[in-house]
Parts: sequence; C-alpha cells; structure tokens
Amino acid sequence: MNLGRLAALGLLLSAAPAARAADLGPKLALPIACKIGETCEIQNYVDRDPGPGASDYRCGHRTYEGHGGVDIRILDMAAQRRGVDVLAAAPGRVARLRDGVADISIRAANAPSVEDHKCGNGVVIDHGGGWETQYCHLARGSVKVKVGDQVVAGQPLAHVGLSGMTEFPHLHLSVRHGTIGVDPFAPTPGAGCAAQPSMWTPAAAKATSYKAGAILNAGFADHALTADELEAGGLPRPGQTAPWLVAYGRAIGLQKGDVMELTLTAPDGAVLAADKRPPLAADRAVEFRLVGKRRPGQAWPAGTYRAVYRVLRDGSVAMTRNFAITF
Repeated sequence: MNLGRLAALGLLLSAAPAARAADLGPKLALPIACKIGETCEIQNYVDRDPGPGASDYRCGHRTYEGHGGVDIRILDMAAQRRGVDVLAAAPGRVARLRDGVADISIRAANAPSVEDHKCGNGVVIDHGGGWETQYCHLARGSVKVKVGDQVVAGQPLAHVGLSGMTEFPHLHLSVRHGTIGVDPFAPTPGAGCAAQPSMWTPAAAKATSYKAGAILNAGFADHALTADELEAGGLPRPGQTAPWLVAYGRAIGLQKGDVMELTLTAPDGAVLAADKRPPLAADRAVEFRLVGKRRPGQAWPAGTYRAVYRVLRDGSVAMTRNFAITF
C-alpha cells in the first residue's frame, strides 16, 4: 500500500518550517483499543527510503519496500475473534468505506485474490484541509459507521480483522494529505533519523515509542505446536499430566545476526531443555522458537516451571521474556 515517496512528501511540507510540520495535520490518538507492549505491537512502520530499499523513520529495518502506513498487530486470531476495536484517530467525517471482504490470510490454500481490494474492509475519514486517515484489514461485518457520519477521536469504527492483503490480524493506518502519504512518526522530510515532532498526541506518542523489535508471544503448550497454531491462539494450558511441557516464544523485528535463546527449567532449577540457534542469516519480520521435555512418569512433579526467551543483539540482550507455570 505505497501512498507516496519522500520526494512527493517534500513538495507538501517544504514551505513550512521543520518545527511546524507536525502541526499541519490533525493530532492523532492511538487508533486501536489495545496496549502496545502487552496486547499488541507495531509490526511495520512507513518505508522512508525513496529508492528500492526499505528504511523506517529511525533508519531501522522495521518496514518493507513501498509500505505506506503503520501496522499494529494483535497477538493472535483468538484475540481477533474476541474483538479488538479500531478507533478514529482524530475527529472528522466518514468519507468512504468498504465491508464484505472475507477474513482470510493470503497464505491460506483457498484464499481468493485481493488484487482490487488490498486494504480489505476499510474506512476513510476526512479531517478537513485535505487530510485523511485510512483504516485497513477490518473484520467483515464489524464496521460501525456509515458514509457521512461525523466521528470523534477514540470512537470505535470497526474491529481488527484479516481482510485484504494480510497474513496476520492487524490494523494498517495510513495518513494522507491529498494523494500524498505522510509518515505520522516523522512528517518532516529531509530530517534523516533525527528526532522531530510527530503527529501523535502526547499519550499516543508515548505508547508508540520506537522499538527495534519486540517479543509478541510466550507461553507453554502440551505439544510441539506449529506457527499456524500459535497464530490461531487459544492454546489450552498444559495440565499436570500433559505428555510434554513445551515453552515457546515468538519475536518480531529481528535483525541479521540476532541470536535467540530459550531455556526451560524445573522447580529445583535444573535445566530441562534449552535451545540456542546460530545467528540469523538475514532480517526476519517474525520468528518463533520452542523447547520441550517429555513427561517423566505419570505426572509432572508439583512446583513452578520457568522459562526465559531472549534475543541477543551485538552481544547484549535486546529482548527478554520470563514466564512460568505451576502444577
């Protein structure tokens, strides 16, 4: 969903002092009813690279070629089924919308073509002065507004879905002035990686502070689950007679050279299972690991079993998650 390159963005903002660039458009509240770092994470930022490469507003790798918006993903499809509200980021009028597109991953064997509706189910809000926000990949049948409605910031528009060009449940938010895409994190062009005023409200800016990566999921299962099972969510808690005790962790925003470690320990501190892979050969948008141990006897000994999932970057811990289960 490429909505414009920096050269075009420069035409929009070149007449304004850099310090005022963020004041040209609406101030944006968090457009989704989740808590970043707990129940959702930013998966992708706007691609700021005007060439064939990809670079986010901090000159990092958290984007891909031509990506024109901000992707905020929820933890799994179980959360999607429970319903997560997409919210109006600023007051305005509903200008356009689409509903009726199926919620299905483009990787599914029976997935239909989305060539003419990559946004899936979506809502566009007109904020005046040529400014618009667009909300994509909404759940079919969940849109709560109609064209012409006046909305206020924080008003529910729909639920997060899996419609259009997507493999996981998330909100894709685009910001435009006319036909030109604008990065809400860094609306002033030509500033490189330097900090600059954003379009976010203070609360949203704090909630969306930049991360070079994040741990999305961690927990326990009673078998060697697959990536599809993890994405589906709703995994049952292992019981004391579970045939296996498996610890898993899934991270996003991984970089070439990152090393992932996962360790499972018994109540007495003994290591039951551990996994440490070679450094990643390339950047990875998402990756998961698991380790496990077969049940010793008729039941797991009572006590607390602990796991730690770590991502090492340049010799330091970049991400870590400690989690435990008690029988």
